Formats: sequence, structure tokens, C-alpha cells
Amino acid sequence: MGFDFSKFGDEGLQESFVEWLVDEQWVGITSHFGRLWEYYQNQMYEHGAAFGTDCKVNESSRNYIQGQELGLPARISGVLHSGGGGLFGGRAVRDIGRKEVVIENDISWRINAMVDFLFGKGVDFVSKAPQADKRKEIERILKAVFEAEAQGGFFQNMAVLGSVYGFVDCVVRPDKELLCGIRRPTKGAAASEHSLSSSGGSIQKQGLSLDSILQLASHICLELIEAPRALPILDEGDYRKINYYVQNFWQHKNDVSTKGGFLRRLLGGKCVADERSKIMVTEVTGPGIWQRYEDKQLVAEGFNPLGVVPVVHIQNIAQPYYYEGISDVEQLIGLQDELNTRLSDRANRITFQSFKMYLAKGIEGFEDRPVSPGRMWCTDNPEASIEQFGGDGSAPSENAHITEIREAMDKVSGVTPVVAGVLKNKLGNLTSGVALKMTFMGMLARNTRKQFTYGEGLKQIGRMILRTLDAFGIYHTRAEDREIEVLFPNPLPENVMERLQEAQIKKELGVPQEQVLRELGYEAVGDSQGRE
Repeated sequence: MGFDFSKFGDEGLQESFVEWLVDEQWVGITSHFGRLWEYYQNQMYEHGAAFGTDCKVNESSRNYIQGQELGLPARISGVLHSGGGGLFGGRAVRDIGRKEVVIENDISWRINAMVDFLFGKGVDFVSKAPQADKRKEIERILKAVFEAEAQGGFFQNMAVLGSVYGFVDCVVRPDKELLCGIRRPTKGAAASEHSLSSSGGSIQKQGLSLDSILQLASHICLELIEAPRALPILDEGDYRKINYYVQNFWQHKNDVSTKGGFLRRLLGGKCVADERSKIMVTEVTGPGIWQRYEDKQLVAEGFNPLGVVPVVHIQNIAQPYYYEGISDVEQLIGLQDELNTRLSDRANRITFQSFKMYLAKGIEGFEDRPVSPGRMWCTDNPEASIEQFGGDGSAPSENAHITEIREAMDKVSGVTPVVAGVLKNKLGNLTSGVALKMTFMGMLARNTRKQFTYGEGLKQIGRMILRTLDAFGIYHTRAEDREIEVLFPNPLPENVMERLQEAQIKKELGVPQEQVLRELGYEAVGDSQGRE
């Protein structure tokens, strides 16, 4: 028994197409996005467990490998990678031993610096609802939802996934407690008790208190979907529209596998498995119906009360005519491979040249005698000699090449070592705000582009939250009530007195006091119902 989408009632959703996505397309994108994550995380693996090959090791090689070794040439790693086999799909090269490998992950700290600039100080949500009381209530509701998710680092995780993969998707869904605690409104008097009147502007006129609404709103889950799981079915005429959202991934179970392994053993008469059991999960979400399959067997389905696909798609940096955005990692992979290659070459050269070596001629048993202070050799051979060679030698071209690679990575990413606090040379007078902005020009320009894409995504998430609360009869809002503005604070350090003077000027020009206080990072003083 396979997929059955008859309940969706849409001829555009075909079982054969989803089968192709899961069996063919998913394998390719998992390999591609998995490589991007390896270059960001640069995870360490044990040498024997990682390769599964007869790769030759020597006294200069280490007993572990790292994720970025996938891009090293075979003359250094001793393994030839081809196709989409990934780090574990290589084969040992005959007569080539593994050399001393040096990995300097210049990608990770750049990505982390971008995330810190974008969400290091958080964001602020401002409602643009027509009524003042409604605005305060909506802002408190959104704050409650995002604070519940912020415990797991929601904004930072979203930025990391987007920077690595080029995009990130967010599924807005109520958790089980909210589904069980709130029954869907029906027509009649019973519905009016739980649903909200469209004419009422404040929650005091409705059946639920603000505290109850905030508690229920905190049960809305904002689930970030990593790129290898996402298989969206886009509109054939508009790549920006998601008709159906398909997720496919392996889910590990709290159990051990009892089949499929060939290294199992018997202990005390019981069969002990080698690995944790897992199942293939496929979720299909549409505007009205959702289904969940495990190993292509339907296990759950339900009704989607929103009437739209509850998925918000966010591109890291906008890329026209593509669902995926521009990844910060992918454009640095080539330079990172070149940097690791040159660093490994230099390490091997230094290893051979840093230690003095001796060539003895005409001395018997020289190879069995260690070289140490105070040791003497004697021989009757008048032609015997001991020649010394080795010692570190300078290589200016090599050092210049490595420096140019780092500078190229600075230009491509827009992140310089100054962002991470590394000051190698005198940078002049940076006490001025203008001078500081000029120093961070590339980083600030890239950050501004991301503020637009992520800001629009957060607006859509906020609207989806309010739409969910309205669909479940918890808090009523209209389309104009769901308009939201996202404010990003300045990532650079600021002069407090200059900010206060600027705020004073804005107030004299007629800017509302509430907006001025919000820009300064303060909240207007009021009670729990928003009265001032």
C-alpha cells in the first residue's frame, strides 16, 4: 500500500509525482544540502569508522577526519571522492598515503558573525491594526508566541539554516494541547461563546481574557524545516506559490533495529541489534487536508482549518526564478577547499623541512644508532661522511597565496576578520560612527539585504499566527488587523547621547511618543490590558 491522495480531491496532486520526489529527488537534494552542512559544521569522525576503505595512514596522519576533507585532493587525503557519495563514499588511491591534513574552518565563523549581526539583538514586532487597543493586544500575543519559541533560539536557528542552505521554511501549526483544548466554532449560540465577534475591538467584549489568549497562543508551534526535508510542490505557473508542501525524512525511534543488520550477536539468548531503528516519514500538507505516512503507510490525517498551506518560505538572499535562495556557504566552498589544500601542503612541507636529517655514507649500523648530543661515530672507512640537510625554508609565494585566498573569502562573504574582533593592523580613528560604518560597509550591506528577506518572512509568520488564532476561535482578526512591521535594531554599537538627542528631535517633529520609545528599546508603561 502506497500513497493515496484521493481525499485531497485535486487532480494536480498525483501519487506518482510524490513517489518520484521521495524516491529520486529527495536523494539528490539530501546529498547536496548535506555537503553544505558538512562545510559549515566540519564535524569530526573517527578514521576507521568514517572511511571504510583501505586508506594508507602513516606517522604524519591523524586518527580522525573532518567534514571539509571532502574537497581535498587525493594526494593529501589518500582518498578519491567522486559523484554524490559524500565523505564516506570515497575509495583509497593505490600507492598514495594519507598526508598531514590541516583544516581551518573559515566558513563557520563567518556564518555565525552574520547571524549575530542579523539577530544578535532580537527584533521587535509592531502591529499596524487600525485600533490602538487592538494593536497592543496583537503585539503582546506575537511576543508571547515568539518568546515561547525563543527558548530554543528560534531566530538564530532560522538564520543559520537560511545561511547554510539558502532558504528556510517555517510551518505554523498548533500543538496537541491547543487542538484538544479548543473545539472548532460552530454555528449558533454555542459558537458565539467561544468565537469572537468581528465588531468588538477589545478582548474585554469577548469570551476569553487576555491572559487566556496569551496562554493558548503560546501553544502555537513554529517548526523550522531544514532544506533536506523540504519537497514543495509549486504552482506550474508561479514558482512563488506552494500548492502542497511535502516533507520526507528519517525519524529515529526509541528502539533498536532487529532486522537488516549482519553484525548482530547473541548475548544471553537475546538478539542485540547494531543500530537504532528508524522509519521513513512523509508528510503532505494541503490547503484543506494533511496526511502523514510512515514507510509509505498512512498513519494519520486531518483537516486544515486555515484554508491555506501553513508554510512560510524565507530566502536567505533573494534569487529570482528559484525557490531556493543564495547560500552563504555554497559560494565559499571553492575558496575553502583551496585554503585547506594550501595549508595542508604547507604543513607537510614544514614537517619535512623543520627537522634536520642526516645522510651517512660508509658507516655501518648508522640506521640503528639514534642521533643525540654527545654521540660519536667511528669507522675505518676513509671515504665515510655524514651530510646534514633539511631545516625550514621561507616560501613567500606560498604565504602570499594563502593571504590572497583569505582576502577573496572576505570579499565574497562580506565578512572581514574585523567583524570577529581581529585587528591586525592600525585601522585609524574608529571612534566616529561614520568611520565604523565604512569599516563594516560590506557586512552592513549584506545585513540590509537579509533584513528585507527575513523581515518579510517574519511578517508572514505573524499573519499566519493571527490567522490560526482566528480559525480556532481564540482571537478574531481581520486582514487589515494582521498587518505587521518588523523592526531590526542597529547591530553596531551606538552613542547613547546621540540616540537620545535624535529621539528628542523626533518628538519635537511630532513623531508619536510610543514609536520614539520603541526605537530606543523601551515599552510604553501600561497595565495588562494595554491602558496607559
